[in-house]
Formats: sequence, C-alpha cells, structure tokens
Amino acid sequence: MVKHDVKDLGLAKKGKLRIEWAAQEMPVLKSITERFSKEKPLKGIKVVACLHVTTETASLMETLKAGGADVALCASNPLSTQDDAAASLVKNSGISVFAIKGEDTKTYYRHIKDALSLGPQITMDDGADVVSTLHKEEKDLLRNVIGGTEETTTGVIRLKAMAADGALQYPIIAVNDAFTKHLFDNRYGTGQSTMDGIIRATNRLIAGSVFVVCGYGWCGRGVAMRAKGMGARVIVTEIDPLKALEATMDGFEMMPIKEAAKIGDIFVTATGDINVISKDCFPVMKDGAIVCNTGHFNVEIDIESLQKMSKAKRMIRDFVEEFTLKSGKRIYLLGEGRLINLAAAEGHPSAVMDMSFANQALCAEFMVKNAKKLEKTVYSVPEKIDKEIARLKLKAMGIKIDTLTPEQKKYLQSWEMGT
Repeated sequence: MVKHDVKDLGLAKKGKLRIEWAAQEMPVLKSITERFSKEKPLKGIKVVACLHVTTETASLMETLKAGGADVALCASNPLSTQDDAAASLVKNSGISVFAIKGEDTKTYYRHIKDALSLGPQITMDDGADVVSTLHKEEKDLLRNVIGGTEETTTGVIRLKAMAADGALQYPIIAVNDAFTKHLFDNRYGTGQSTMDGIIRATNRLIAGSVFVVCGYGWCGRGVAMRAKGMGARVIVTEIDPLKALEATMDGFEMMPIKEAAKIGDIFVTATGDINVISKDCFPVMKDGAIVCNTGHFNVEIDIESLQKMSKAKRMIRDFVEEFTLKSGKRIYLLGEGRLINLAAAEGHPSAVMDMSFANQALCAEFMVKNAKKLEKTVYSVPEKIDKEIARLKLKAMGIKIDTLTPEQKKYLQSWEMGT
C-alpha cells in the first residue's frame, strides 16, 4: 500500500460511495479525465497537492493519476479533511494521503513534509503553505520543481508578495483568478457552503437576524447574497471604497466593523487579512453573538484576545465554543475560527468544484508543456483554458449560446463603421 497517514482505512468504503456521488456533478473534470487517460500528459510527473481533502478533491487526484502523474496529497487546513475520502484515495485509488481531520498544527506541517518527500515537480496549493515550506525549510527540493498552481485568494496574495520580493523560485499559475473559478467557486460555492456550515453548527434561524459580512470580495458577495436570500438584515464592512459603493448599490447596509459589532447577531469574515474582528469588537457585541470565518486562515478573528478577555470557555456544541467575557456576555466562536464551510459542513458543492479543479488539472498540463518559457512569478490562467472550461460546463448543462456571424466579427475588428 502507498505511504499514508489517515484516520481509518475502514472508512474507505463509505468514502468511495461519497466520491462517486460528488463525481456525478463534475462532468467537466470527467471529460478531462477521459482525455488524460488516453494522452497521459503528466506521465512521470510528481505532483504534491496541498488542498482540502474532500470528495471533490478526490476526483481531481484521480484525474491527475489518470494523466500519468505520481501524486501525494496533504490537507491545506487542519479541519477541512473528510476522513472517509482520504481513506478511499489510499485504499481504492492508490494515492498517498497525509491528512486527518482535527490534526494539530505540528501534525499539519509534518504531513506537508511527508507529502513533499515525494520530490515534487509540480505543486498544487490552497493557501501557499507548500510553497512557503519549500522555500523556508525544504530548499533542496526546489531544484526539481518546474511550476505550480494556487487555488485561493489568500495564497495568491502570499505568492505575489514573494514574487515582488524576488523570493519566488518557480512559476505559479493563480487558478483562483480564473473567471471559471472565482466567479462561481468563490461566490456561489462559498455563499452556499458558508451558510450550510453556520446552520449545521448552530441550528439558528437566519431570517430576521442581523448578519454582518466582513469583506465584499467574491466570497463576501456570495455570503451576503445568500444571507439576504434567507431573510437576514445584512450589513457589510469594507476598506475598499469601490467595493463599499458596490455593496451599497447591491442593497446592503455599509458601516465600520466597530459600529456593526454593536448590533450584529452573526459575523462572518471573508477578507484574507488579520484581526478583522479585533479585541475592540468583542466587549461591545451582544450577549450571544456568533462569530465565524470563511477566509482561508484563522487569523481574521483575534482569537487570542478573545481568550484573554474571557473568564470561562466551553464547547457547547460540536464546532461551537462559548467564551464568557468578564462582563458576563457570551461570544460563540465557530469551528475554531477556521473555514466554517469545511470545519462544520462539507465545503463547496461538487458542481462548482468541477470548474475549479478542471482549472487545476489543465493548468498542471499547461505548466508541464510551458514551464521552461515562464519566469519565476505569478501568472493568470490562460484565457483559452478558462473559456474551454466554460464551454464544457455549458455543454454538460445542455445550454447553447450564439456565435458571431462573419459580419459581426468584421464590425468588432474595424473602426470605420459608426452610427
């Protein structure tokens, strides 16, 4: 059996069934898998992926293997692993997996190094922890790496900072920036799965609540949209005047976080930055306020300060930690401040991950073919790949669109014709 560290291989049967269920809504990835099986574009390539270990990710790993790759997978978040999916990948697909839901920080980074022991030529990241570990602690492995991909906004921010500092040692494609990723995964996937996580953890009614969304990027837009649709009074906080204006014209209330802190019932951070809900917010919150995060890392909520200003804490439900402040107020933190949609629920629906992971697969193929031509920086997904994924998705949905006539093409390419 391949090298692995998972919770229980006995979960493999359950995991296989859940992977099959998710795959039914992933027709784009299925078509890529069929082509990869014939063409083997990744033959002999070693791929180390640090992603959320879910049923959808399992389909991506099987696609890469079908393309000829040797794959090792570790988790990109300590609470995002689905243990049955991890077990199935090891037992049924022969793919090395190092991930256990609830693993501590020490184990999390050990698992990254376990995966890196494969000696990667391509890296796939969701948060840039593999890239960071390679550059800081496993520099000897860098010589074999030809390129990588990055799945999430937070990771792209980190990688662009590395590139700006001249620290990045190989090219990376920002999968997150593909239209077929952020317009759908970030907005519709995060929107639905975040609400799912909050409701599963708390069983609280969303309708009639004051729901505060911190950040109006694509993830924040999705959460605000879904909360509004469920009957909440939605308040948005922002630092970008353009996004703040957009949120206002989308019909949401806009105010600074310290004002929103006084009236919110449920708070969701979606910014990618640190201490968005700071120590100044907790004392003015309502008794019973619920706080959670849907950004990649658990730094958006100042948990350390919340702990220091509390006289007691306890787990009152799965994924719900009650902090009692010295004033007697109770603040409820969900999922340890980690990604609530994966900590307390199952993450994005497979229909949107179909497009995100199609990007990952096709960008890995692109990197193998073109890495020697690329500089050590962060690249956007090639437009050809983005549009092909959209075309395949529409085809799978049975949707047809128009095409330009020769006359229309000529008009768009000329300047002579006016009114």
